[in-house]
Amino acid sequence: MTTRKSGFSLIEVLVVVAIIGILSVVGLVSYKGYISASKRSAVKSAMQTISLAQSEYYSNEGSYYIQDEEETPQCATNQTRSDNIETNLMGGGDVITAGVGYQMCIQTKGAGFKIVATTGEGDNMITITLDYNGTWEE
Repeated sequence: MTTRKSGFSLIEVLVVVAIIGILSVVGLVSYKGYISASKRSAVKSAMQTISLAQSEYYSNEGSYYIQDEEETPQCATNQTRSDNIETNLMGGGDVITAGVGYQMCIQTKGAGFKIVATTGEGDNMITITLDYNGTWEE
């Protein structure tokens, strides 16, 4: 007498579940990298817009808009300073969006300025700077 088996064995199901798990981990890591790159691109665009606004501010006021007079390695970035940049340079426009997750400040650099954007804390802190000459540092 012959019996027919239908369905999947336990091992076949476990192999399929393992493959799906591996594919989802790879997809999640790729997605996080994509999100990080798009946020970095958005903050760089905002920094270039602020740099252009600095040129207009200089034409009107005779000096650059500065938040930190001392040129230190890290100016104090926070939401209040980011909001002040938007108010004083951008006329209240929402250039530094909250969804990007970066905070900004502007400090003196030589005869010009340096825009500093940071996100994260401690060892995970990411800093991007743009100076008045258009030089980027990451």
